[in-house]
Amino acid sequence: MSHRSDTLPVPSGQRRGRVPRDHSIYTQLLEITLHLQQAMTEHFVQLTSRQGLSLEERRHTEAICEHEALLSRLICRMINLLQSGATSGLELQVPLPSEDSRGDVRYGQRAQLSGQPDPVPQLSDCEAAFVSHDLSNRGIDISVFYQSSFQDYNAYQKDKYHKDKNTLGFINLGTSENKLCMDLMTERLQESDMNCTEDTLLQYPDWRGQPFLREEVARFLTYYCRAPTRLDPENVVVLNGCCSVFSALAMVLCDPGEAFLVPAPFYGGFAFSSRLYAKVELIPVHLESEVTVTNTHPFQLTVDKLEEALLEARLEGKKVRGLVLINPQNPLGDIYSPESLMKYLEFAKRYNLHVIIDEIYMLSVFDESITFHSVLSMKSLPDSNRTHVIWGTSKDFGISGFRFGALYTHNKEVASAVSAFGYLHSISGITQHKLCQLLQNTEWIDKVYVPTNCYRLREAHKYITAELKALEIPFHNRSSGLYVWINLKKYLDPCTFEEEWLLYCRFLDNKLLLSRGKTYMCKEPGWFRLIFADELPRLKLAMRRFCDVLQEQKEALIVKQLEDAMRE
Repeated sequence: MSHRSDTLPVPSGQRRGRVPRDHSIYTQLLEITLHLQQAMTEHFVQLTSRQGLSLEERRHTEAICEHEALLSRLICRMINLLQSGATSGLELQVPLPSEDSRGDVRYGQRAQLSGQPDPVPQLSDCEAAFVSHDLSNRGIDISVFYQSSFQDYNAYQKDKYHKDKNTLGFINLGTSENKLCMDLMTERLQESDMNCTEDTLLQYPDWRGQPFLREEVARFLTYYCRAPTRLDPENVVVLNGCCSVFSALAMVLCDPGEAFLVPAPFYGGFAFSSRLYAKVELIPVHLESEVTVTNTHPFQLTVDKLEEALLEARLEGKKVRGLVLINPQNPLGDIYSPESLMKYLEFAKRYNLHVIIDEIYMLSVFDESITFHSVLSMKSLPDSNRTHVIWGTSKDFGISGFRFGALYTHNKEVASAVSAFGYLHSISGITQHKLCQLLQNTEWIDKVYVPTNCYRLREAHKYITAELKALEIPFHNRSSGLYVWINLKKYLDPCTFEEEWLLYCRFLDNKLLLSRGKTYMCKEPGWFRLIFADELPRLKLAMRRFCDVLQEQKEALIVKQLEDAMRE
């Protein structure tokens, strides 16, 4: 990282008013690079704003949009490196877009491809930051990583569908949120026991979480995880969300550049969380969809696959510090049996690996014939000191806006280290009070909330899977979580991740947000995660948009095949 100051150091014997020869070269190179940056941006604007393109030209244009982001990042890095050697006070006049020219964060490129041109910014937010000399190298990486990860989600936030106020807005079937029991939660949160403004709740909290909440979390997990003995509140740490807990664990268990093994496909938020602070690599343990002699069911995780991934990582010189499991699995919905869990834990102990188990969907199993087994229900763990459990209320209770995540670990050292992150990632005292009241009302949870939530999840799942069957779309049929893992390979020609991205863009152009398999480190192109935990009218409208896109895609594939046949 370059360290900037108001003036650059002047070598002995050099007058401050004169520009050293090397600095002059840096300045000239910086100017050239900025002009190149501007020219490249204008070139991409011209490429993506052409109208009346043939199908082949449109597909080519869509593909180069993704390449623009990579080129922009590389040029931004060049600018930052050159800037560190340029003279102070350098003022380069690079035209910035007006406020009106920025437009929607997404439509600068992709909406034009659908025949609806929007203004395209000449410089991205990342590039503008370089011209203003504000960001460090680390800041650049974070900014680019954030924009690439959340630009479509941010577009949704600015243009949400509403049945009365915005009927043409985005419908989000990409973000895993449970919207089926908002009526129950709203009613419960308005009851009198939820309202409390004691002095202690208005002051700084215990960074581990308020003692009353940690005690309640320990009791709650003892009961719902069916722990053989009462769990200890001193082993609980509360932060603002499960990703904060995961990020903190990555920080305290790994040094930068070290790694965790994660069965893939896996929840993409972990990749963002592990990289933002800790710079920890997640090494995918790839699972296959096809059933074979060794793969007795789709996406089966075996110890052999874990062994193979670990060996390969070590041969590449990587230091693997742990194994990350999600149970119930996201995005697959698989639930690990106690026997399978024990095998994975024994594998980890054999290689002195930590195990982080995310059980955030444990109450979202809506098939009564299936029993979820928490790792905390085991009478003995192969290595309890290296087994760490994450749980939160975002999914099971549909209150992701509360920002609550809890860690349970038998390792006092780990608990103490993670507690330090409460200084930055704690929850407000009033929110902690409400969470405590919510979790301690076991009678309401058992008799009202969980049965209603499971029934509504079951009905929504029944509707969405019936629609998928009618469309002859294969899917991974499981009865947990808020999502279905669907296979859209037949709509890709050729079946590549580039084509997967283009189909994803078609959904976006029709104001429908899904999650594509690439973001889950799935090694097979064509898989998407579709959220079904939404109210039926909005879900039906989303499926109409979904069908429209697939029909357009089908027609486009027919045209492509005809064009290919004519060339032959």
